[in-house]
Amino acid sequence: MRNRWAERIKKLPPYLFAEIDRLKEEQIANGVDVIDLGVGDPDIQTPFHIVEKMIEAVRDPSNHRYPSYYGMLDFRKAVAAWYRRRFGVTINPESEVISLIGSKEGIAHIPLAFVDPGDIALVPDPGYPVYRVSVVFAGGNPYTMPLRLENGFLPDLSEIPKHIAERTKLMFINYPNNPTTAVAGKDFFKEVVKFADKYGIVVCHDAAYSEIYFDEAPVSFLEIDGAKDIGIEFHSLSKTFNMTGWRIGFAVGNADIIRALGHVKTNIDSGVFQAIQRAAIAALESDEGVAQLSRDIYRRRRDIFINGLKQAGIKIFYPKATFYIWAHTPSGYTSTDFALSLLKKSGIVATPGIGFGSFGEGFIRFSLTINEDRLKEASDRIGKLIL
Repeated sequence: MRNRWAERIKKLPPYLFAEIDRLKEEQIANGVDVIDLGVGDPDIQTPFHIVEKMIEAVRDPSNHRYPSYYGMLDFRKAVAAWYRRRFGVTINPESEVISLIGSKEGIAHIPLAFVDPGDIALVPDPGYPVYRVSVVFAGGNPYTMPLRLENGFLPDLSEIPKHIAERTKLMFINYPNNPTTAVAGKDFFKEVVKFADKYGIVVCHDAAYSEIYFDEAPVSFLEIDGAKDIGIEFHSLSKTFNMTGWRIGFAVGNADIIRALGHVKTNIDSGVFQAIQRAAIAALESDEGVAQLSRDIYRRRRDIFINGLKQAGIKIFYPKATFYIWAHTPSGYTSTDFALSLLKKSGIVATPGIGFGSFGEGFIRFSLTINEDRLKEASDRIGKLIL
């Protein structure tokens, strides 16, 4: 039987992180001591009290059946309470919250609710690859919003032509930002609300890294007057509570947008395992010290690695949030050339900026999700390669 792939699949490049993983495995098979600074997968264990709640919940037979499509009401109430404590934002748990199988799943599905074939969606570049891919899957046309260093890696909405804005159905934004580590303030979010309201655009703010910060706590898009009228915010427990493998997140905000996303999901998946939701409630009700512990670890790692990169002569965009380092590639290297050189000559996995979009060229992303000794070793190897 001949395999007849759909045209939408043929148009997609290999998923960036899967391709990097393939190259890494090749090096490991060749006996190379590989230091993986590629995918942002926290190495810090999930807090003990969350694991214990999961064990307890798994033993409860009432959790073994199909869960609610939108998430347990207790989970949604915990989300709303966390939003109130953290951001001062009031969320209706019955209509303005939906559980997700990780925020990636929600981001991948939201264009199916709003983007028809030929419609435009605004996507940041560089940006998380799923934004663009999800629009393509829905048959839409991604329109690039460049994130430039000189603008603090914020998109300049005034650059978007009127005829594009008038055809736009949806906009993705993401702060604290992956991969650039940039943080946005209320002034930028106010511009987004004004722009989206003018053109009738649904705003999807990916706030997965809001709790991984080093100085001032990032704000929520939903703190802005009018934001809930035109948008939603995606969150994940993966980074805040080191639960990447658990696959649970949520979206909050405009009730009509949440309902539309839920309508897609009810036809595609059957919700999040209820035991995981019980564990997530324990996470959301945690003392602030739980997230602070992770922040302290990443701060130490950031400072160690940045010091090593500076000694190697590599310029960086100093991160105020996330667990990434967004660095300039050395003179004479493209981002892909430098990433391949690091892997083949130094045994270091890093992510080329071009993998996040054309405006990522000239940069490379390092993840801080390994211990301090290995980060020091990695920076030493980079220094030997460059100097």
